Amino acid sequence: MDTLTRMRAFISVVEAEGFSAATRKIGRSKALLSKYVRELEDELGALLLNRTTRQFSLTEAGHTYFRRASEIIREIDSLADSVRESSGDVKGRIKLSAPRTFADAPIGQSLVDFAQAHPDIVLDINLDDRFVDLVEEGFDLAIRIARLENSSLIARKLMPFSVKVCASPDLISRLGTPQRPQDLASLPCIIDTNGRWLSNWPFQGDNGELITVPVSGPIEVNSPLTARAAALAGLGYTILPDFIAEPDIEAGRLKTLLDDRVPTGAGIFAVYPHRRYLPAKIRVFVDFLVTWFKDKRA
Repeated sequence: MDTLTRMRAFISVVEAEGFSAATRKIGRSKALLSKYVRELEDELGALLLNRTTRQFSLTEAGHTYFRRASEIIREIDSLADSVRESSGDVKGRIKLSAPRTFADAPIGQSLVDFAQAHPDIVLDINLDDRFVDLVEEGFDLAIRIARLENSSLIARKLMPFSVKVCASPDLISRLGTPQRPQDLASLPCIIDTNGRWLSNWPFQGDNGELITVPVSGPIEVNSPLTARAAALAGLGYTILPDFIAEPDIEAGRLKTLLDDRVPTGAGIFAVYPHRRYLPAKIRVFVDFLVTWFKDKRA
């Protein structure tokens, strides 16, 4: 049995967080995967996994090997993809990290549309609102909703992004329209804990400087969709992503406030590590998203 096969087996077990889960994911028996990992350890002369009857953990050597082996396998697969691309044969698996906010919103349809358009590419979507480490955790690329800081990652902008301070017309008629961001501190607010600002909402101050306003209210929830529902019910003022709030704003169910005080400049990006050989499947996926969002804005 060759080293690459054993290496792939080890990576599959670590990424799936167990032999049983890896078995279900890649269709190899648990006994066979265990055999491959054991043979890899014998070949290396080092223990990679600490095993118990219920769980396993990586040894220090296992962490090092997983990180470097993942990079090697990605380069091998990327090279193979570049060769397949020249023959018009694009297939494989894309391991994607995306925020739940993206997937749950109407723009999440872009992922479904890609899967329909490219049945030979398996889209392995992991929804997580944290910023994953693409290289360390073995992701091919990620969707990021943010202002991108300087990074070694390559980024393609899909669309601009902003947030809206919203409230229902009924709530505004009862409690009024805040004239300055600081007014929100004394009003009931719905807090989406997925937002990086939590209960300290960012605004532009009177002189254009960035300020934060501490807010509180009847609901704190890690879902912009639930925050939207609470705002529609008149429970408080809230901050929502524009792509979630826009249908309700256009229909008059929500009104925006303090538009000239909300920070701008963020976007939705597809980001991926710099590689010598960019896999054809990644290029096809990113190009599809760029076109999909361009058509949506047209």
